[in-house]
Amino acid sequence: MYKERIKYYYVINKRTDNISFPKRLLFIFCGALLVAMALQLFLMKNNVIDGGIVGVSIILSRMTSIEVGFFLLVLNTPFFLLGYSYLGKRFILLSLFAILILSFGTHLLEPYPSLTKNPLVVIFFGGGLLGLGVGMVIRFGGSLDGTEVLAILFSQRTSLSIGQIVMFLNCFIFSSSILIFGLKQAVFSLVTFFIAYKTIDFSIK
Repeated sequence: MYKERIKYYYVINKRTDNISFPKRLLFIFCGALLVAMALQLFLMKNNVIDGGIVGVSIILSRMTSIEVGFFLLVLNTPFFLLGYSYLGKRFILLSLFAILILSFGTHLLEPYPSLTKNPLVVIFFGGGLLGLGVGMVIRFGGSLDGTEVLAILFSQRTSLSIGQIVMFLNCFIFSSSILIFGLKQAVFSLVTFFIAYKTIDFSIK
């Protein structure tokens, strides 16, 4: 699935050149807000995390009591700036815009409780909403996860593939979540991760 997403990053300029920049911003704005809703209204308050920088941000937020939006912004931004020469100016600008909206959205929704405590609803609806939002951001030229940019940079210098690097990072993240949230929530997080990324891959094809 990561191969398809990274391939999409490289060819998106050719496939979507007819889409105006304001229209891209509008759809990325909507996609980032969907992700913020999925995180704050379904996942985070039920101790369910996503992979990548989002997962790390949730864990750090839980450990420090600092809002997750702060970590999303601080941790993601350096990776996208590092990836400037590989993925282009427009990709970086759109990605930074998406991260700003996501960080602001999670801040606004922080006071609100989870819409449900039902694990199945949290996993399937939260994961689906998360995947739809991330897929919308990718489809219109941006990204919300700096770990994929990091994987691109490392794959240029090692024998590992982008997918292998991202999966290694995510295995570390989900393993760490066991210590913070417990084994059951880590399993819920893995299922949510699978649903979200299947939704992403479906939405960008």
